[in-house]
Amino acid sequence: MTTTTLTDTRERTDLLDVLRQHRWFLTYTVQGLTDEQATTRTTASELTLAGIIHHVAETEAQWTDFITHGPAAMTARIASWMDPESAEDPRSRFRLREGETLADVLSEYAEIAARTDTLVQTLPNLDDDQELPAAPWFRPGTRWSARAALLHLIAETSQHSGHADIIRESLDGQRTMG
Repeated sequence: MTTTTLTDTRERTDLLDVLRQHRWFLTYTVQGLTDEQATTRTTASELTLAGIIHHVAETEAQWTDFITHGPAAMTARIASWMDPESAEDPRSRFRLREGETLADVLSEYAEIAARTDTLVQTLPNLDDDQELPAAPWFRPGTRWSARAALLHLIAETSQHSGHADIIRESLDGQRTMG
């Protein structure tokens, strides 16, 4: 193995280890909860534990689609969020679908996570980049490498894991850490 290959393998391992750790923190927050508890608002925010996991799973799928298919994989979705005439309620990204359970969303998240893990392990090059889709929160013309998209995904998962911890503590006093 060359030094470059060893470095690349280590980087992929590190990225996946950190992502897996934050996925675990997030999913641990719902351990032992009923569907009713997992969909209960406990703060001024509309966020619920099940809704956060739904959102993070959807976000992970979108970013891996971006890595493999470029900005077109996200463009239509962003356009519907930004269109006030759209039938899609932007807040629906943070809620379960009709008839969906906590077990369903956890299963879907596990499947998405497995696909992401495989993608990270098999990507030809973490430096390959794509232009970000047009959105008010992205500077026009900005390009992100697969690595940058993965780092963003880690940050997103970590941030929402913290939100989930606060919601769970407000629900029944349980905390993920401490």
